[in-house]
Amino acid sequence: MSVCPTRAAHVELDDQGLLRYSRHILLDELGVEGQERICSAHVLVIGAGGLGSPVALYLASAGVGTLTIVDDDVVDLTNLQRQIVHTEARVGQNKAYSAQQTLQALNPQVQVHALAERATPARLAELVAAADVVLDCSDNFSTRHALNRACVAAGKPLVSGAAVQFSGQITTFALHEADAPCYHCLFAEEGEDSDSPCATFGVFAPLVGIIGTAQASEALKLLSGCGEILRGRLQLYDARTARWKEMKYQRDPACPVCAQRHAGASR
Repeated sequence: MSVCPTRAAHVELDDQGLLRYSRHILLDELGVEGQERICSAHVLVIGAGGLGSPVALYLASAGVGTLTIVDDDVVDLTNLQRQIVHTEARVGQNKAYSAQQTLQALNPQVQVHALAERATPARLAELVAAADVVLDCSDNFSTRHALNRACVAAGKPLVSGAAVQFSGQITTFALHEADAPCYHCLFAEEGEDSDSPCATFGVFAPLVGIIGTAQASEALKLLSGCGEILRGRLQLYDARTARWKEMKYQRDPACPVCAQRHAGASR
């Protein structure tokens, strides 16, 4: 696996860090070096809802040095059935700021930047350029495609998840690698803007935890260099039967988003 290069100043673990992350350090594939890469990294999370909650909690607890969380929505009572980073006391507050409070209490060593905005394509380009890994925890296709374009342009890996009713999916677009497929190679941009909203169709509470936790796992593997990521593999989960399916996909040579990038890389 190609390790995602981090650009932040290298963090060396002190005694407290060695103790806090000792269960990671005990893993031969990760060790001190892998944990220090995690602690030196900057991760961008788009969305602080059902998927963004477990993503943010596990990345913060694992010691990701800087987390930038973007969400323009506010906490609603109906969110609390599954959006575990929020509390009833924060109903009406912006989700990014609510998540920031939880994460800083969980791990004060992590810097959490909360952005209460719906990022425009230009803003996404700016945010993606500053990150090492990007996680798509949004719930609409327009945001997903805009985020994909920004990641393709910047060459940043994108971990994508989705969940509704009892069905979830996850994959990783290894866009830091020259020949990797992008989101548009797998999902065309035409179609409905909304990704079957939970308010209309409902969602099984643990489902977002399962998919979000898997997204966090993909991000930590990218940062630390351990394990194998879901490059070119889309995993589908049915919570009703507790069964996973996997389908493989390839880069579309005619993709309007990434074909030009690949053509430039091949010259």
